[in-house]
Amino acid sequence: MTKWQTILLFIQELTQQVGDRLLNDFEQARVAIAKDDGSLVTKSDRWADAYIKASLEKEFPEYGVLTEESNQTLGTQEWSWVVDPLDGTTNFARGIPIWGISLGLLHHGTPVFGYVSIPPLRQDIYGWSDADGSAAFLNGTPLHLSAESPDPQALGNYFFSACSRSLEKMGRSKFPFKLRMLGVASYNILTVALGSTIGAVEATPKIWDIAAVWVILKAVSAIWISLDTTQGENPNIFPLAMGQDYSQRNFPTLVVSHPEILNVGQEITMPFTVRTKV
Repeated sequence: MTKWQTILLFIQELTQQVGDRLLNDFEQARVAIAKDDGSLVTKSDRWADAYIKASLEKEFPEYGVLTEESNQTLGTQEWSWVVDPLDGTTNFARGIPIWGISLGLLHHGTPVFGYVSIPPLRQDIYGWSDADGSAAFLNGTPLHLSAESPDPQALGNYFFSACSRSLEKMGRSKFPFKLRMLGVASYNILTVALGSTIGAVEATPKIWDIAAVWVILKAVSAIWISLDTTQGENPNIFPLAMGQDYSQRNFPTLVVSHPEILNVGQEITMPFTVRTKV
């Protein structure tokens, strides 16, 4: 059994436990409060955060753990987990059954393993990428991008995923695609790996939104573009800086499935300044 298969078995069991509890909470009364940044949080977020963090620290005592609801500083360990215990809290709180659990494993600040569970949809999307190879899966079935490139002359037949903040930043009211807004940053981006969309843009994702999905998109050879204009001539997301607080940093991102539509994706994401491919 490889190291990834060993880790995978543990993470599958952990997300199953957390997902079952969250599904039960989802069917009950949900009370959300606003955090300092205006986003919502529920008791379920905080329970899941504490449970996942404690479980990871017990199973991987030498690893660091960065989570959305507790510790948002990346440790100095060689290996670190990055956790979003409930991605899509607003959906969860408002009764919309699209939300998930996201865990990414970093080695020297760069993601090498990612797992995203979407309990209401019964979807587990995961993958790994290191010097020994890459692979990505949906419920155990290998994921691959379509060998057939999208037709640039018929983009109206394809979906493109965007967050509401992206629309404001792009200042656009018309798009060549049919837009879908899912309200879950990790899943918005993963729709490209799943083949549901040919592109996705997120204006303000945090590190816990993208650490896991970055690996999966890399494993299927999608094109990931950093739209961050604040990082000078080196906007690459990874490796992350050890010991840094990531609570306030956003990672604006564009992902497309095929090189043939990269120019269209870059055009519609202006006035984001696209600098380089990750």
